[in-house]
Amino acid sequence: MSQQRAQTPAPGAGDLLQAYRPGDVFLSSPEGVLHGTGSLAVLDSLDAVPAALASAGKDAVAVGAVPFDASRPAHLIVPENVSTAPPARDGGTGPRWRPLRGEWTLTPAPSPEEHTAAVERTLKLMADDDELRKVVLARCLRLESTEDVDVAAVLSNLLRRDPGAHVFATPLPERGTGPRTLIGASPELLVFRRGDAVVSNPLAGSARRSADPTKDQRAAVGLLTSDKDRREHAVVVEAVADALTPYCRELSVPEGPELLRTATMWHLSTRVTGRLRDADTPAHVLAAALHPTPAVCGTPTGRAFDTIAGIEPFDRGFYTGTVGYTDARGDGVWVVTIRCADTSGRTLDLFAGGGIMPESDPAAELAETSAKLRTLLLALGVDQGA
Repeated sequence: MSQQRAQTPAPGAGDLLQAYRPGDVFLSSPEGVLHGTGSLAVLDSLDAVPAALASAGKDAVAVGAVPFDASRPAHLIVPENVSTAPPARDGGTGPRWRPLRGEWTLTPAPSPEEHTAAVERTLKLMADDDELRKVVLARCLRLESTEDVDVAAVLSNLLRRDPGAHVFATPLPERGTGPRTLIGASPELLVFRRGDAVVSNPLAGSARRSADPTKDQRAAVGLLTSDKDRREHAVVVEAVADALTPYCRELSVPEGPELLRTATMWHLSTRVTGRLRDADTPAHVLAAALHPTPAVCGTPTGRAFDTIAGIEPFDRGFYTGTVGYTDARGDGVWVVTIRCADTSGRTLDLFAGGGIMPESDPAAELAETSAKLRTLLLALGVDQGA
């Protein structure tokens, strides 16, 4: 009787998570999980992707990050080895929590009071400029530890807390303090492309979740019925639809938003779907056309960008850029780089922002950024006010 050789099971999300080491690339999304090691090429722009993929072969992918200021260099890698798995459902295997060693020192930039003043300044600018409809202002929170940051543990904790998010880790250019990683758990899909099918899921309008079910439901209903938040959301959806229209022969935009929840936040969400006019249009071209959306910059884009540069006291770098991948077929996933940290050695820079509209309340905007910072703080085991 012939014997059948046992088949090696395909890797799951938990296997790829456990295989991750700092310096690798990792992206877990509702569309699937990707883990890459080694480097065949390092690229500094999305324009370089087609040639690099053509040289690397039919199974190649280009994966990495583009900064908020798209005129500055990107950091993209064509990994030597790529593994994929179905989407994570329960955060994978292994312990449910990986504590980080060390004690943390937190330094906000700007301070909460300075951020509130910046919101007030922005509101005055908007009052004097009817065309300036929205400006997204961000805060940075620097964390310094007494131990080197365990990037793999942070990644594991993010995925276990929010397996439905787009959880990512990708290396960045070093800046004198050793290996550097962009890590986060973004709720916002910039664009997904498979064949001629396209999806974008803009988010705008947010509310902090509560451990109390009654308060949590009240926050969700309040967000869904908020005129201010719905107007803020509509600005973003309009811009996304306008950016995709030239590329799509069909485009479906729901009339109103739905609620999307993460482990820490409620968001207004609209899922825009379409069919490409040219099925050869790759995912990264669509991502470049969409970035930056009003969800992370404002509207009109140029004026909002200049306002941010004049008010925010730090360089956003890759925060509010886009992170993702395109494969040799042109398929791919690109997400908005939010709920993230830029980490190197013993230091993490965390970021969070909020959309300022003419009717915004400075205290509420400060509270929103504090709530958004909790995604990374909780993954680090830090549950302090920000």
